[in-house]
Formats: sequence, structure tokens, C-alpha cells
Amino acid sequence: PLFGDFLSETASGPNADLQTLVAKRAGRYGAVVDENLLIRLGLKLGDLLDIGEESYQIRGTVSWEPDRASRGFTLGPRVVVALDSLAATKLVQPGSLIYYHYRLETAPGQRGDAWIAALNDAFPQAGWRIRSTKNAAPGLNHFIDRVTLFMTLVGLTSLLVGGLGVANAVGAFLEEKRATIATLKCLGAPARVIFWTYLLQVLVLASLGIAGGLLVGGLAPLAVAPLLEARLNFSLAQGLFGGALAQAAAYGLLITLVFSLWPLARAQQIPAGALFRAVIEPRRAWPPARALWALGLAIAALLALVLLGADDRLFALGFIGATLASLVILRLAAWGLVWLVRRAPRAGRPDLRLALANLVRPGAATGAVITSLGLGLTVLVAIALVEGNLRQQVMEDLPEEAPGFYFIDIQPQQIEAFDRMARSFPGVSAVQRVPMLRGRITGVKGVPPERLTIPQEVAWVFRGDRGLTWSRLPPEGVRLSEGRWWPEDYRGPPLVSLDAEVGRALNLHPGDRLTINLLGRNIEVEIANLREIDWQGLTINFVMIFSPGLLEAAPQTHIATVKVAEDQETPLELALTDAFPNVSSVRVKEALTAVAQLLNTIATAVSATAAITLLSGLLVLAGAVAAGHRRRIYDAVVLKVLGATRWDVTRAYLLEYGLLGLIAALIAAFAGSFAAYLVITQVMNAAFVLLWPQVLLTVVLSVVVTLVIGFIGTWRALSHKAAPLLRNE
Repeated sequence: PLFGDFLSETASGPNADLQTLVAKRAGRYGAVVDENLLIRLGLKLGDLLDIGEESYQIRGTVSWEPDRASRGFTLGPRVVVALDSLAATKLVQPGSLIYYHYRLETAPGQRGDAWIAALNDAFPQAGWRIRSTKNAAPGLNHFIDRVTLFMTLVGLTSLLVGGLGVANAVGAFLEEKRATIATLKCLGAPARVIFWTYLLQVLVLASLGIAGGLLVGGLAPLAVAPLLEARLNFSLAQGLFGGALAQAAAYGLLITLVFSLWPLARAQQIPAGALFRAVIEPRRAWPPARALWALGLAIAALLALVLLGADDRLFALGFIGATLASLVILRLAAWGLVWLVRRAPRAGRPDLRLALANLVRPGAATGAVITSLGLGLTVLVAIALVEGNLRQQVMEDLPEEAPGFYFIDIQPQQIEAFDRMARSFPGVSAVQRVPMLRGRITGVKGVPPERLTIPQEVAWVFRGDRGLTWSRLPPEGVRLSEGRWWPEDYRGPPLVSLDAEVGRALNLHPGDRLTINLLGRNIEVEIANLREIDWQGLTINFVMIFSPGLLEAAPQTHIATVKVAEDQETPLELALTDAFPNVSSVRVKEALTAVAQLLNTIATAVSATAAITLLSGLLVLAGAVAAGHRRRIYDAVVLKVLGATRWDVTRAYLLEYGLLGLIAALIAAFAGSFAAYLVITQVMNAAFVLLWPQVLLTVVLSVVVTLVIGFIGTWRALSHKAAPLLRNE
């Protein structure tokens, strides 16, 4: 490696001398392999490993490979051998699928982008790919960008829901201080003194919370860094970054101001007499103009911080718009619920009648609970449905249709023997084989891809080489969306059949021209037709299929898929690879399992981050319960004096919170399902399936959680004795 040391574990202990381990000793080359290879093949250090027609002695396992980035999944364990030994394997033949990677370090002061541009200008027909450290793995970068956006979404949602929690907490705090504020006003305290007194208290409490959050948030990456390094095979920068901590502190401070200025400023406007009567006759008041100006400045500063801190500002703007729309919808739903309850027929059961009355009484927390809990549950439902759809497509739909094996690098002289052996093997139900070589698109209508605006869903087609094939007849089951297939005996200028999705994305039609770099030569081809491709079946499909006449004479290999009974998979693989040592087998099931493991890892991370939003929603719910705790105590005492039992009051309050949780969950079920539908169909271009079990589980869970929190608040209220409270009132 250019940077860092290659580390391996050998029979004699750790070893960093890779050249010695893979060198030829006693007539045999050495190999350093992934530990997983030893497990899968039942091998140990010192055993022999045949690769092609060469036998290697396994001398160590890879512990650390500093110049290899993480990959989503690989089709085989890592094996490192001496470059000089490749010729003996007989795997290096014309048309074989081989990549050569060169890692270069530029001279001091040399800008990487300028060096790449100069090299491309010097060798315009080379067809190679050059990547800097800024874009070493485009697929991985794209994945990380999507994850970053998702984390941003969860973070901003948690911030918003947490802000609602701040508003509820401040409301509960002011409710507890109601009598004190009224007394201060009666004694002549100016409104500004009351405002600053309690604002400073809120800021002190918020500062303590921010300090605790910075401590936990700053130390958490240091704790998980070793785990991430082991999984990513990449050294992470560790330390406490002042800029990120300052940004987090600013978020906390601005959220506190945005969601506390309104209730604080409004409280100072209410007359003392109205504050004393607030238990039975709540009164609302608008904040003064100066408080509204301060609130507006705080909101503007918060939005500016969100936009400046977001990697994708358009995404941040979209989030802000969607959040405002969601809040409006949830608030309208809360108002609609209150309107319906007020006009509903009088309930016969006393506990139900009391529960419905609590939803519409003055000062009820109906709006706050539905808004905060509904927003958190909407995100959770959407995430559950997206993850469920992806898991279903990979683990349930694909294995039923996918072939058991891919066999690659079949040489032209091996075709007849391979076909005969594969088709006659017990348990084999289908064999598909086509010629293949590699090429890349270097021009679309004469314009290089780097100068085009390529939609993200087809960007992978332009990332390096693609598999190419040729055919006289259209593939079985092909469906052309535009154009016609060429005649079987066609011998004219080169034509190509292009994936219809690529054609639609780039507005290409039959008659348009592409430039394909094939074995270092740029060749102009005309699009003859666009065809629809179903990639999910994992059968052999190509973005481009050429007409006969151009590719037959080019060095090429063949690729085949074989469907075989499960109990015959291993015997078939051993028989074919023993008979044809240069042919590599790829187990489709193992590839799907690797994808499933990756999805499980992503799903775990997604669920964990979504849990942050749900936790914020639960804290908001707890704040809403706390905000009405004083009023609930008063109501419970009055009901107990009038003869209601503790169970009567508890049942009424549980019905109230059960209705709130159910309404919030139903709204979240529809909103979250719609959001998941947009993500799956518009972003991922996949079929959407509404998974009712996930939605129902979310609804049930939310109702249960709401009942539990409501029961805790109710039980505390019922524990107060009547006489002391009534004497104080």
C-alpha cells in the first residue's frame, strides 16, 4: 500500500512483510486470505489452495488492508497472491474479466484534479477510469449520501419534535408557577421582570441539557469508532471537533428560544386575576410585538443554521416545507377531532363521557399530543414500510426466480463441453449462455457523459465498464418499447439494443447514436430499439446488446446461468470447476444473502435512528401529560369528592389517552404509508406493497405507549388527598 501497513496473522504471529509471505519458496507461491475463506472451505494455515491451474500455500490471513475501501458485498473472499504467479494460473486470457488498479501519489503541490485532466487530455482514447480520493467509490459515495440525507432527516425531525417537547415542558413549568406569577403581578412586578426571570430559568435548564448532550454526543463516536473501523477497514479521524459541537449547541439554544419565547411572552400578558382563575377558566393572550420580533429572529436564525449545515440545501428546504405541511395537517386533524366530539351525541357511559369531555375542555392537550406523537409515528411507519419492501424484494421475491449459479470466463473452445456437461447434470432444469466482453459508454449523441446531466437512477450505467453481448435473435420474452429488432442475417453498420429505462432517462430513441469504448477503441453505434428489462429475475441481462458483425471477432468469453436443484448445487459446482479450472462460479444465493445482510445492517441503523424520533415523540407526550398534571389533580380530587372511585377516574383517563393515541396512529398510518410509497416508487423505482402487519404493529404500539404514559400521569394525580387541595383552593 502507498499509505499505512498491510498486516496479516500467520502461524508465528502478526506479520507485516507481505512480499515474503506471497513469495515463491520451495517451488510454491504463498497466499494471504480472508479468515472467512478458511471457515467456508474448511482450511487452515499451511494448506494448499488451487486457483486455476496453480496451487498456493496459505501462509496468513488478512488483518488490515489500509488501501482497500469497504464494499457493500463481494462475490468471494479476499485472496492476495504475487503478481508474478498469475501467469501460472492460466486465468489471464484474452477476454477474461480482469481489472488492473494502479494507485498513484501525486507530487507535492500537484492538484489531483488538474493531473487527472492532463492525463485524460494526453490519452483521450484510453477508456480507463481515474478516480481521486474525493470520488474513490461512486456507488459507495452515493449510498453514503443517501444515508447522510436520511440521518439529516431523522436529526431534523427529532429536533423539531424535541422543540415541541420544549414547548410542552415550558408550558408545564409555567403552569406550576401560575400562582407565583399572579402574586408577583399583584405586588407590582413589571411584565418584563417576570418574562426575564423565567426565561433565564429556562435557559439555565436548557444549558444543562445542552452540556449533557454535548458530552454524550462527543464521546459516543470515540466509543464506536473501533467497531466502525473493523467493519469499514478504514481509519476514522477521532477527536472532539469544536465546530460540530458548537453547531449542536447552537441548535439546542435556538430550539429552546423558538419554542419557549411564545408561552413565556404570552404568560406575561395575562392579568393576575385571570391567572388565579386559570384552573377553571383558562385565558389566552397574544405576546407583545417585541416578543414576536424576537421570536421571528430566532426562527430565521434556526432556519439559516439548518440550511447552512445541510449537505443538500434543496433537501433541507423540502424537509422544512414538508414539516410545516405535516404540522398543519396534524393540527387540523386535532381541531377536527375537537369539532366532532363537541357535536357528537352524549355518551351513555360516564367514563367515556368524561374522556370525551377531557378532549375538548379548555386547556386540553389534544392538539399537542396528536401533533407531536403523530409526527414521530409518521416517520416510523414510513421507515418500517420502506425497510419491509426492500427486505421482501430481496429475500422473498428474488430467490424463487433466480438461477443457482453464474459461471464466468468460459473460453470459446470450452463452450460445447461446458454446455454438454451442465445440461446433462442431474437436477439441472435450465442453462442460459451468452458471449460477453466489456466496454463503456464514452459518448451520447457525441457528448461525453461527464458533460451530461444524468439522472441518478441510471448513473450506474456510466460508471466504468459494462458487460456487452451480441445476438442475431431477440432474447426470449423480450419486449420492445421502441424500434424493431434487426434481421437474423444483418451485416450492416453496428446497431445496439438499449435498456428502455436508460433511453427514457436520457431522451434517447431509435436512430440516436452512442460512442462505445471497446478494447481501447471508440466505436460509433446506432440505437436500433429500446427494450424493457426485468433485472429482478437475476437472469442474464445486458444494458446493451449489439447486432452481429462487430463483436464476433473480438476477444471474448462466455457467461452462463444454471438453475439446479438445491441438493445438487455443490456437486455441480465441484464438477464444472474441476473440469474447467479457469471458469469461476458465483453462487447467486450467497450474493443474495450478502445483500440481505447488508440490508439487515442498514435496517438496524435506520431503526435505531428512527427510534430517536419516536423517543422524542414519547418525551413530548410525557411533557403534554405533565403540562396538564395540575389540572388533572384538581379534576381527580373533585370527582373523588363527588363519589367517583379511583378505578372510575383511571378508566376515564385511560380512554382519553387511548383515543388520542389511536387518532395519532391512524393519521400516521396514512401519512407514513404515503411517504413510503413515494420513496419506493419515485426514489427507488420499485414496486410498492402496503405491508399491513408493520402498520398495525405501529398503531398498536403507539396506543399502548400512550395508555402507559397516560396511566402513570393519572395514577400520580389520584394519589393526592382531597382535603389539603380543597383547603388551598
